[in-house]
Amino acid sequence: MIKVLFVCHGNICRSPMAEFVMKDLVAKRGLEADFYIASAATSGEEIGNPVHHGTRNKLNSLGISTKGKCAIRLTKEDYNKYDYLIGMDRYNMTNMQRIVGMNNIEKLSLLMDYTDRPGSIADPWYSGDFDATYEDVLAGCIGLLAHLGYA
Repeated sequence: MIKVLFVCHGNICRSPMAEFVMKDLVAKRGLEADFYIASAATSGEEIGNPVHHGTRNKLNSLGISTKGKCAIRLTKEDYNKYDYLIGMDRYNMTNMQRIVGMNNIEKLSLLMDYTDRPGSIADPWYSGDFDATYEDVLAGCIGLLAHLGYA
């Protein structure tokens, strides 16, 4: 089983979007038994809060539910629990390294690194553009699946 943890600052916008988009892609391919997918935050400020309404609305419009998801925080132990810890931007990566330990970076990557346009996914908390975030997240998740041999 491949265990993937998507990570962003608050775990209410980008990382839950990636979590549920990836779960949807995996389900549509009949691969649920091959994956464990979750998401977490690098900060503590949103812990316990539900998915942001912008992410929820965007995914609901596509028939993807985020029901029951509340923000949780990345822990040092997550490095051993997951095969891939995937951040949304460079700031997330810096904080992920700090949390899991600077010697534990082999499993860390950015979601857009699995596309032909590596880099960061803009935070819709600031931009308000959940459509653009979705397009990047979708491209990243499809690229990750291809990287894992599930093209």
